[in-house]
Amino acid sequence: QALSQWPAEQLNPLLSNLRAVRQSIFTADCWRSFLIISAGTVLLLWALRSKKKETQLYAVFGIALLCLIDMWTVNKRYLNDSMFVEKSVREMPQQLTNTDRMILEDKTLDYRVLNLASNTFNENETSYYHKSIGGYHAAKLRRYQEMIEAYIAPEMQKLMPAIAEAQGDMTQVAGDSIYPVLNMLNMKYVIMPLQGGQTVPIMNPYAYGNAWFVDKLTYAKNANEEIERVGKIDLRHEAVADVKFQEQLGEAQLQDTASVVTLTAYEPNELQYDVRSGKGGVVVFSEVYYPGWTATVDGEPAELGRVNYILRAMNLQPGEHKVVLTFKPKSIRRTESIAYAASAVLLLAIVGGLVVQFRRKEN
Repeated sequence: QALSQWPAEQLNPLLSNLRAVRQSIFTADCWRSFLIISAGTVLLLWALRSKKKETQLYAVFGIALLCLIDMWTVNKRYLNDSMFVEKSVREMPQQLTNTDRMILEDKTLDYRVLNLASNTFNENETSYYHKSIGGYHAAKLRRYQEMIEAYIAPEMQKLMPAIAEAQGDMTQVAGDSIYPVLNMLNMKYVIMPLQGGQTVPIMNPYAYGNAWFVDKLTYAKNANEEIERVGKIDLRHEAVADVKFQEQLGEAQLQDTASVVTLTAYEPNELQYDVRSGKGGVVVFSEVYYPGWTATVDGEPAELGRVNYILRAMNLQPGEHKVVLTFKPKSIRRTESIAYAASAVLLLAIVGGLVVQFRRKEN
């Protein structure tokens, strides 16, 4: 379409040269293929007519060499020397910025980062060094995408001018009234843009942390009611769940300052918490609920529920507990079992074949 707008006196010579170039490339490849096939045919006929093993062996090596030359020359078109980079560049494809360094000085496990200096949900640079609230994926979880549209994106629009007006002093910002859902997602740091392409990290003192007990739990009849009520409750002290999780979650208890949940170990597929509570009740984890995640409490299986439309939660008894959340769905276990069984059958077949061959030689 762009070329069709060019003047004919400029377009015609360009198309003529383009055809000539493509014809020459095609002709060169035809001659190259013809020569390789001809040489291979000659070697193959030489091997078939000769009864000497040495001649046949030379022919096989010659054909192998022709294949190597053919593959090598074609592959070099797409993977050539200019595509290789120095080792140091490969080890750090994402350069560490001063903002990254400042955030990484925080060695705690329980925080996430919101990058407002880029297209938050269409970039993955932040996720290279930090646990990011944003990030790009072509197939986001539908519930998370709906939360982005309903709450996260509107809160981001309010957050940036609020930080700018407070000149980075977050104590002057009404965090729970402006961005409660971002606090629920444990947004401890915000990356703000500066002039000249620079950025600066701003610490958010209102983040709820990796997990917390709630004083009140209410139930919604359906998903529409649940996501609507997320914006109407105090997310720090209250939660809303679909009524289908009532059996798993039960009732919340009024909490005191002695109720503490601490993240002690973090891996993408396993989270470990130390929990202490004098009253027990419903604890909300700042992690997205997804089928396949399982929970244990002091080594015993426990059930997870979903609250606030996207987060995990569970009901705990009073006292001190060790809670472990693990992602290992049945589909993966089933696939692993099939893979192990297939490997065992293959190994037995190889061993059996070797035994049969050995006995034949003995006989």
